[in-house]
Amino acid sequence: MADVRAAETPAPLDLLDERLRRGDGWRAVAGGLWQRVRSGDLGALPIVLGLVVIWTVFQSLNSVFLSSANLVNLLMESASVGIIALGVVCVLLVGQIDLSVGSVSGLSAALTAVTFVTHGWPLLLSMAAALGAGALVGVVYAQMVTRLGVPSFVATLAGLLSFLGIQLWLLGDTGAINLPFESDLVHFAQLAFLPEWLSYVLVVVAAGWLFATGYGLARTRRAAGLSARSTSLLVARSTAVLLGLGFAVWYLNRARGVGWLFVSFVALVLVLHYALTRTGWGRSVFAVGGNAEAARRAGINVRRVYTSVFVLCSTLAALGGMIAAARLAAANQATGAGDVNLNAIAAAVIGGTSLFGGRGSAFSALLGILVIQSISNGLTLLDLDSSFRFIITGLVLALAVTLDSVARRSRVAHGRAA
Repeated sequence: MADVRAAETPAPLDLLDERLRRGDGWRAVAGGLWQRVRSGDLGALPIVLGLVVIWTVFQSLNSVFLSSANLVNLLMESASVGIIALGVVCVLLVGQIDLSVGSVSGLSAALTAVTFVTHGWPLLLSMAAALGAGALVGVVYAQMVTRLGVPSFVATLAGLLSFLGIQLWLLGDTGAINLPFESDLVHFAQLAFLPEWLSYVLVVVAAGWLFATGYGLARTRRAAGLSARSTSLLVARSTAVLLGLGFAVWYLNRARGVGWLFVSFVALVLVLHYALTRTGWGRSVFAVGGNAEAARRAGINVRRVYTSVFVLCSTLAALGGMIAAARLAAANQATGAGDVNLNAIAAAVIGGTSLFGGRGSAFSALLGILVIQSISNGLTLLDLDSSFRFIITGLVLALAVTLDSVARRSRVAHGRAA
């Protein structure tokens, strides 16, 4: 009987398309969104509303906050920790944790500086060595977790302490190594910005890509007899993206413009989003995060999935460490230390990745780091003590985890996957 009722009940997308054909338009969209929220599928809604509130409050307290010059700085400062948070998202999706991303990023920065400056290696070779070291760290973690049964919490906590010690040893007695300001890495992280015309081209490409991929997916679903988004809804979504990104780029171009560093960060987000949503590897990641034993019984190589996410997490942490050092034009004992580790994990969770595994997206890192960096930037403009930043960030993190728990219970209550 349950199967019969399910067959007779129209899918939500079918109902939405039918209401769109009747001309209900925005009421249909709003109704569909409200239905998703009630069932616990909050998506990015809480974080977007949070960003609006944060930006409104700081702008009312200091009119410089939403200036184009300050927003350019905010986006550039977000990239390094945001890249690290991308890797954290992957580990959280399979229900694991990596507490050493800050130490791995500091180790990568120190290794890059020592080989490039002290030993005179070519820059690309130094960067490759640092990324390779990060990948090796991920392999070691995966073996400890999958073969030895060591909890990821313990394995990565041991790594946090060990790699911090190696970082201090590499830097030596001076504790810092300056990177040449004229080097390509420092120039890329500090001074490289898109030409104005190219920034607008990328906006058009982004909107067109969003429509093309959505339309292709809709055609595939219709051919398989499944519900799909209507063309009018896809056009409206792409138009909104075109106008929104176009205004953002125009506003940033009033100052220095859009930095190549931030564009590269967004490109990494899009690549990981594609890998998680359109590939077999991505489906395996979500399956393992939802239920590792069920995924194993379904024929998924769980050990290989764990290895891939740990390697990806540590490699991205190494990349983020190099970027952080390039932003300062130096690798020192503070690189990767302090709140870098906690901010990367907090960004992934605040952005919507579940601590329970199986739910989240690459955009969690982008949205989460924007929240954290907005708080830090706003409090700096107000000349407030750093203690307020820790307090507010902690409260936002607690709120995000609470919303995740409540949404999880709501999904279970509505008969949806937890």
